[in-house]
Amino acid sequence: MSNHYELLGVEPGASTAEIKKAFRKKAKELHPDIAGAKYEEAMRKIIAAYEALSNAENRFAADRAHRKKGFDYREWLNEQEDPQSKAKLVFYELLRLNEERAIEVWRQNGALDFKMNMYLGRGDWMDCQYILAEELDKRDFCFEAFLLMTALLAEEKRSPYFNLFTPEIKSYVKNMAKKRLKDQVDGETWIDCMESLIGIGFSQHDENIFKNEIAQTLKKIRAGQ
Repeated sequence: MSNHYELLGVEPGASTAEIKKAFRKKAKELHPDIAGAKYEEAMRKIIAAYEALSNAENRFAADRAHRKKGFDYREWLNEQEDPQSKAKLVFYELLRLNEERAIEVWRQNGALDFKMNMYLGRGDWMDCQYILAEELDKRDFCFEAFLLMTALLAEEKRSPYFNLFTPEIKSYVKNMAKKRLKDQVDGETWIDCMESLIGIGFSQHDENIFKNEIAQTLKKIRAGQ
């Protein structure tokens, strides 16, 4: 019996956007109103395949079943050399709680210079970047985590994705900056960090705090010259 990927005509590493696009294409071809009643069963199968692959938990189960048939998606991604496969491998490892391996692959491909948004669908990229930033912060790589988080907030302001979860991300970034990041960077870098928080969706009250941090740090730098 064909697996979900084969039914939709996509690779196991397909992004959420690619899966949705493939489903729409198949649905247009097989919908009984267009193709005839004899395709009702085929239509039901592609709907089931789409439902399985468009949900992260269901997709994990589908991948596990696929591996039992002899295909190892992780191994396949590891064998690929293109940046899209490496970005998908980072996300794959994060979703399966292999955080150290995910960070290793991310670093091997340029770390902050690895623009995963170029290789993952928008939703997958934003989820991946958030989880990756959290894991980096847990390991005291606060500056890298901060830059990933602020990039997410800038994108969220441009076009909402996290929506109701956004206030939690903002709170996380503020706490990380105040409690961990400030002690790890020099004054000029701290000023750059505070400036990066202005104009990406924080309240006026918060922005005033950031500006005050900039002013106070400038004073310290000038006093030390």
